[in-house]
Amino acid sequence: MHEIPLAERLRPKKLTEIIGQKHLIGEKGSLQITLKNKLIPSIIFWGPPGVGKTTISNLIAKQLDRKFYTLSAINSGVKDVREVIEKASSHGLFEQKNPILFIDEIHRFSKAQQDSLLGAVEKGIITLIGATTENPSFEVIAALLSRCQVYTLESLSKYELQDLLERAITEDEYLKKININLIETDKLIQLSGGDARKLLNLLEIVVNSIEDKEKNITNKITIEKAQQNIIRYDKNGELHYDIISAFIKSIRGSDPNAALYWLARMIAGGEDPKFIARRLLISASEDIGNANPTALVLANNCFQAINVIGYPEAKITLSQTVIYLACSEKSNSSYKAINEAMDEVEQSGNLSVPLHLRNAPTKLLKELGYGEDYINSHKDTKIIQDFLPKEISSKIFYQPSNNFRENKNKDYLQKKWKGKYNY
Repeated sequence: MHEIPLAERLRPKKLTEIIGQKHLIGEKGSLQITLKNKLIPSIIFWGPPGVGKTTISNLIAKQLDRKFYTLSAINSGVKDVREVIEKASSHGLFEQKNPILFIDEIHRFSKAQQDSLLGAVEKGIITLIGATTENPSFEVIAALLSRCQVYTLESLSKYELQDLLERAITEDEYLKKININLIETDKLIQLSGGDARKLLNLLEIVVNSIEDKEKNITNKITIEKAQQNIIRYDKNGELHYDIISAFIKSIRGSDPNAALYWLARMIAGGEDPKFIARRLLISASEDIGNANPTALVLANNCFQAINVIGYPEAKITLSQTVIYLACSEKSNSSYKAINEAMDEVEQSGNLSVPLHLRNAPTKLLKELGYGEDYINSHKDTKIIQDFLPKEISSKIFYQPSNNFRENKNKDYLQKKWKGKYNY
């Protein structure tokens, strides 16, 4: 077995060797254009594990010939940040190019730690590149986020992962000496979840566990050899997305027991309670919605509470909220309605606002008929008027689900609109 992991041995040496992320580093990619101009703003790379955030950051520094400092938010504090800034400041006396500070998992930095970066970023002492698997809008303070360009990295496709496997067995100095046959790769790719590093780790595990000289890799062999190595919960990536997916689907399926099990798995794995609470907020709107509007209120209160109390007490609040959401009636009508409306906007473009609905703050606009035929719905509840553009006046986006509260919505709309809303 080779001492250096396969993922490290195959780490790209230049941007053109990176698989995927063509929207950023392809010939016409937004980041590539910036680099060609020899400019680089402070950046937040947001994307799932194993898609190239660290590698791209290293290669940017190499391409621009910048000093490269790196910190991990897991084991670095304000003192470490200040030490790097002091080094960068001293280098700045002799060099025109400011160094790059790469912070992995920047979402784990506290507000105080992020605040300590602000001055150096603002003054150009350092160029910050942060990597995060979490939405930076939630995890990065507004003052720092406003000074950074956010680039979203995508999970690798099945074809890109297949290409990576082929490259591994033909280009790696160790693997190309072994007789490896990729007979079936579906399970390798499936278990990787779009994570290139995880895929290469799995490949190495499977290859090294086959005792035959001819290493025939099949789905069956992959499951036998690799499954036992990935059963634990790993908040840093391995099963992070699988566990949260099972958790939300259990709530959606109204199974409080399963939802509590997956919650316990996340708590035992050290998952950030705020991450769990944010998912509950989303579920309360996406999966429950107007079938029980109180679900969103409770989920929001849960989020606020755990910000105050933290672990271990937060597990009780999370448990209470999870049970409530799982036992609630479900409706995804709000979720589907906004998607329908967004699709219509995509198809029909920017349709004109009907004249009777337009604002008329000036005499000229009033003379042009703005707001002229509008009837205040509070003054006359019996008059029916159109609120959609004429071209789509018959469109229906909201379809109430069959539950107690939304059946009331349905009855109200049918009675008020007399034929328009025929559900």
